[in-house]
Amino acid sequence: MRLKAYLRGGGLASHLRLKNNENSIRYEYYLISSICWRSCSLKIVVTGGAGFIGSHLCARLLEDGHSVLCVDNLLTGSEQNIDSLHNNPRFTFLQHDVTHPFSFEADAIFHLASPASPIGYMEHPIETILVNSQGTYQMLEQARKQKALFLFTSTSEIYGDPLVHPQREDYWGNVNSIGPRACYDESKRLGETLTMEYYRQYQINARIVRIFNTYGPNSQADDGRMIPNFITQALQNESLTIYGDGNKTRSICYVSDLVEGLLLALFKPYTTGEVFNLGNTEEHTVLEYAQTIIRLCNASSPIVFESSRIDDPERRRPDITKAQRMLGWQLKVSLEDGLRRTIEWFSTQMSQLSSVRS
Repeated sequence: MRLKAYLRGGGLASHLRLKNNENSIRYEYYLISSICWRSCSLKIVVTGGAGFIGSHLCARLLEDGHSVLCVDNLLTGSEQNIDSLHNNPRFTFLQHDVTHPFSFEADAIFHLASPASPIGYMEHPIETILVNSQGTYQMLEQARKQKALFLFTSTSEIYGDPLVHPQREDYWGNVNSIGPRACYDESKRLGETLTMEYYRQYQINARIVRIFNTYGPNSQADDGRMIPNFITQALQNESLTIYGDGNKTRSICYVSDLVEGLLLALFKPYTTGEVFNLGNTEEHTVLEYAQTIIRLCNASSPIVFESSRIDDPERRRPDITKAQRMLGWQLKVSLEDGLRRTIEWFSTQMSQLSSVRS
C-alpha cells in the first residue's frame, strides 16, 4: 500500500488531531511516513545507490517492500553492485548526475551521492564539491516540493583530525579548509549547512547522519581504504601497506549495521533536525587490523610502513550515545564476523576476475 493512497483512504490520520494549515498537514504526512514505513510500500530515492553503502541500502529497502529509484552517475559507483536488484519490479536504476535537475516522485530521499574514499575524492575533487553542494541543493528542493523525508549522509571527516575523543555530534571539528582532503571534508560540512537551513527555513523533515569508517561487500578493491587494501593484499600474500607507524586508531562498522542505522534515522519519529553519528565504538590501531586480517586470511604477508597521508587523522571513534538513545540502534556484527564475510566476498571477486583473465 503506497503512502499517498494510505493517506487518501484515511489510514492513521483518523487517529490524529489535524489543523487546517500547511505545517500540520506536513507534520501528519511525516508522522505517518515514520510510523508505517515497515507496512507501507513507500517510493524511495537513493542517490549514490550503486555505490558501496548505497547498494546495500537499496537491497534492504527492497527487502522491506518499498519501491526504489537508484540514482548514480557511476563516477565511483558500479552497476555490478546492483546487478542482483534489476530483476525486482520495484527497482529502477537511473544513470544521472544529481547536480542537474531531474523529475521523480518520492516519499523519502536518502542522499548518499558523493565520492567517499581518499582516492575517489582526490581524483574527482570538483565533482565531490559539486555533488555535496549543488547536488544536495537539488535533492533538498525536491524534498521541499514533494514533502518527502530527507536524509543527508555526512561523514566523520567533518571532525578533521579531532582534538576531542571520542567524537560527539556537538563537536565542531578541527579541519584544514585548504588541504587536499578539503574537497570532501568541507563540501560535506556545506551539505550539512544546506540541510539545516532547509530544515529551519522551509520546515522540511530532514536529518544528518555522520558515517564513520564502514566496511563490507561491494567496497572497491582499489579505493585506498584500509580494509579493502589489507584484504586484497593479504589474499595475494602481498605486503600490507600501512601509512604511518601503525599506531593511528580506527573503529570500523559492518555495512549491514550501518544500513540499519540509516533506516532508523530517517523513519523513526521525532528525528527531524537531528544529527547522528553512526559507527562502531570498538577502537583498534591500524597495525592491529593488519595483523588480524593476515591471520583471518591465513596469509604470510609482511607489513611495510610508508609515510603518513596528509591530514590523515590520528584517532577516529564515534560517540554513538545519541543514536542508541533516540534510535534504539545497536551493533550486531562482531569485528571478526564482519571481516570474515568481507574476506569471503573479496576472495570470490578476485577468483572470478582471475578466471576471466585466464
